[in-house]
Amino acid sequence: MKSYKISQRIYEIKFYFLTTCLFAVFTASAQLNRAEKKIIQKVQDYNQESIDFLEKLVNINSGTLNLEGVKKVGMLLEKEFKAIEFDTRWIDMPLKMNRAGHLFASKKGSKGKKLLLIGHLDTVFEADSPFQNFEVIDGNVYGPGANDMKGGDVIMLYALKVLHDLKLLDKASITVAYTGDEESSGKPLSISRKDLIEVAKESDIALGFENSTGFNYATVARRGSSGWTLEVNGKRAHSSSIFSEKTGAGAVFEMSRILNEFYNNVKGETYLTFNPGLLLGGTFVEFDSQQSKGEAFGKSNVVAQTAIVKGGLRFISEDQKNKAREKMRAIVENNLPLTSASIKFTDSYPAMGPTEGNTKLLKKLNQVSIDMGQDPVLAYDPGKRGAADVSFVAEYVDCLDGLGTMGTGAHTPKETVNLETMNLLIQRTAVLIYRLINEAN
Repeated sequence: MKSYKISQRIYEIKFYFLTTCLFAVFTASAQLNRAEKKIIQKVQDYNQESIDFLEKLVNINSGTLNLEGVKKVGMLLEKEFKAIEFDTRWIDMPLKMNRAGHLFASKKGSKGKKLLLIGHLDTVFEADSPFQNFEVIDGNVYGPGANDMKGGDVIMLYALKVLHDLKLLDKASITVAYTGDEESSGKPLSISRKDLIEVAKESDIALGFENSTGFNYATVARRGSSGWTLEVNGKRAHSSSIFSEKTGAGAVFEMSRILNEFYNNVKGETYLTFNPGLLLGGTFVEFDSQQSKGEAFGKSNVVAQTAIVKGGLRFISEDQKNKAREKMRAIVENNLPLTSASIKFTDSYPAMGPTEGNTKLLKKLNQVSIDMGQDPVLAYDPGKRGAADVSFVAEYVDCLDGLGTMGTGAHTPKETVNLETMNLLIQRTAVLIYRLINEAN
């Protein structure tokens, strides 16, 4: 098992080295062999078809909690993978988890590295989102989940489709995993990520196709993600008696104190962030954790008796996560008069550390880019990336992520995919996969 307890200084040195020294000298001339040149041409032939398929995916709402929509996207992809002779299976999740499930497609072979390609079917845009339709404006696709990450799903599919057409996958061993709940992972993780981890243990390399941070960047490290729930109780009373010995400070003041101390005393460490994403406070509070929605009732002349915050925590190592939690717990325990508070943490995504194996994968991708006549590919700052499913497998295989489409506005109603680069990214992915499956074990 890889250790994640690495000092912050080591991380900073590694990323400085990666981004300033590792790719200082390159040969710019193209070095594609005959098969790779055929791959490039075949991908170009699929340009319009790949865009049309992206439109089909985007126009199906597949917000994480839209179980029918998530599975519909999965079935559309399943049909395509069956057409290129992959074995497919839909993995249902238990009803109580309120998640649609996952699509896995695989082929067994005896040649080269065993690859795991990771994508996801769901988006952050639920069925009631006003942002629903695919549209092309000035060379950019606008659509829910187009960049995060249906564009990446298309890159995975069409890279493999081209290799299949050219009969270059005959002896390859590849599993494609599309999870249905990446944007809000089903709990418990021991169930929702069980199949992904099992496949990773049988693989050599994992490639993640989350949206790209730029044509010349890839991800060798990602921060982990953890949830937290903070609940505060105060004494309900007439507002005229607030701050008195018999009434105390009330739940909202205590909640404010805690969040302010989090900001002042926990914030500041490199790669560590935390965000209170939802806050409810008043006389009565109701919160639906499945829908991430709630209601609060209160009056200005009544001291609030309850408050709740749902938040997230991002970290680069398990050690950093645990230290932040210790600080937060200590702050929560130091209550204002006649109030009480408690905090609970929920693990979501582990951290993906910048390992030597990940760096070697980046060098291979970089060489593909150089051989295609493109610029060098550098390591992207993990502090600027969110969590992703690749982190669940980072303990078991060498990983590279951020291989999906380029665009802007992920998770917003202005989410885009840059069509000028999508076909080039499919080309690069297809050549990379071709080289990996032809490497000696």
